[in-house]
Amino acid sequence: MSRRDDRGDSRGWPLVTTATRSRATTLVRVRYLLKLSRPRFWPYLAGPVVVGVAGAAASVPELFAPINFLLFGFFLVPANVQLYGVNDVFDQDIDEENPKKEDKEVRYGGDRLVPAAVILSSLAGLALFPLVSRVAWPYLVAYFLLAVEYSAPPFRFKTTPFLDSVSNGLYILPGAAAYAVVAGSHPPLSAVVGAWLWSMGMHTFSAIPDIEPDRAAGIETTATVLGETRTYAYCGVMWLAAAVAFAFLDTRIALPLLAYPVVVFGIYWSEVPVDRAYWWYPALNTLVGALLTMGLLTRIVPPEAVLP
Repeated sequence: MSRRDDRGDSRGWPLVTTATRSRATTLVRVRYLLKLSRPRFWPYLAGPVVVGVAGAAASVPELFAPINFLLFGFFLVPANVQLYGVNDVFDQDIDEENPKKEDKEVRYGGDRLVPAAVILSSLAGLALFPLVSRVAWPYLVAYFLLAVEYSAPPFRFKTTPFLDSVSNGLYILPGAAAYAVVAGSHPPLSAVVGAWLWSMGMHTFSAIPDIEPDRAAGIETTATVLGETRTYAYCGVMWLAAAVAFAFLDTRIALPLLAYPVVVFGIYWSEVPVDRAYWWYPALNTLVGALLTMGLLTRIVPPEAVLP
C-alpha cells in the first residue's frame, strides 16, 4: 500500500478539499461582481459625495462626521453593484453584440448571484434613510428610482433618446444628498443644474462607443439618433452649459469644467478613436473633482494657514 501523508495524495499532489474549492469559488464570484461593478467608474458615484461634503462643511468636524463615510462607502461599491447589476441583467441580450464585454467588462450570463447582490446592495441603501436628515431623502429617493429605471421596465430610460441622457443626472444625486446631510439644507440650484448638465454630457459621450452595437441590437439612444459627429457636439454643448451654470455660483468652479468641451472637441478633431478616449475620462474626472474639492476646502482651511 502506498503511503499517503496529510499534505497530498499517494502521488504527492496536493489534496483539493471541499473547503478549498469553496474558497476558490467564492473568490472567483467576488472578482466577477467587482468587475461587473466597473471599478474604473467607482468615483463617478462616490466622488460627488466628497465634493458635496466639501461644499457644505463649515468646519473640520463636519468634514469627518461618520455619516459622510457611510455615504461614501455605500456609493463607492454597493451602489455600483446595484446600478450596473440592474443594467447587466436587463441588457443581457444587447450585450451579446457589445465588444466591451469581452475584456473591459463582464458579460452577464444568468448567474443568480447578480440579482442577489443587487437586492443586498439596495437594502444597504435603504438602511441609510433613518441615518440621514429628511432634507436628503428626496435626493436618495430620486437616485434609487433612476438607478433602477434607467435599465429596468417599465420606464427603461436608456432606450428612449434624450431621456437616457436626462436620467443620468442620477450620478450627481449622491453629492446633492451629502450636501443636504452636512448643511441641513438643499444645495444651490445652480450647482444642481450645472452638475446635472455635466452628467448628461458624460453619459452621452460614454454612449458613442456603443452606437454600432446598440443599432445592431435595435436600441435607440441619444447617440444612435444623433450619430457620432452630432453627439460630440451635443456633449460639448452640455459641458459648456454646465460651466455657465456653475459660473452663477462661482466662476472659479466654472473654470475647471471648461476642460470638458476643450477635450471633447480635441478628441474629435484629432480623430483619436472614441473607444480609446472613453477610458481616459475617469482620470480627467478625478483630476477635475480633486481641484473642485481642494478649492472648496480652502473655505475651511485657508491656504495661508498651511503654507510656510
